[in-house]
Amino acid sequence: MLKHRRALAWLLALACIAGAVVALFDIETPLRPFLISLFLLVVPGAAVVGLLRDRDPLAALSVGAAASLVLNVLLAQAMLLFNAWSPRAGVATVAVLGGFMYVLRVLYRGKSMQTEQGARAR
Repeated sequence: MLKHRRALAWLLALACIAGAVVALFDIETPLRPFLISLFLLVVPGAAVVGLLRDRDPLAALSVGAAASLVLNVLLAQAMLLFNAWSPRAGVATVAVLGGFMYVLRVLYRGKSMQTEQGARAR
């Protein structure tokens, strides 16, 4: 079961990367709308869910989906407000924010792991 979940996660990650590449390099493909939508919906949500460790999985998934939609809507509104609409810039911004949240997750987990190791030593 764990193997299947890991394989699905890798498949989803590769599809998201493909969506970002398709959007940034303006590649025409019949899968373009699906891949870009998948990227824009999954990346921010997955990053937020990663920050919500040790939570109820359904609650974390709900918060991740809501955060993903909110981030995309706020980004679109800001781009329209400043008359700077650019799908490439939107995808790049979502990628940067997702990467930033991933770094926060790694730093947060590293800090908690060090705390747990210190508690075990006592």
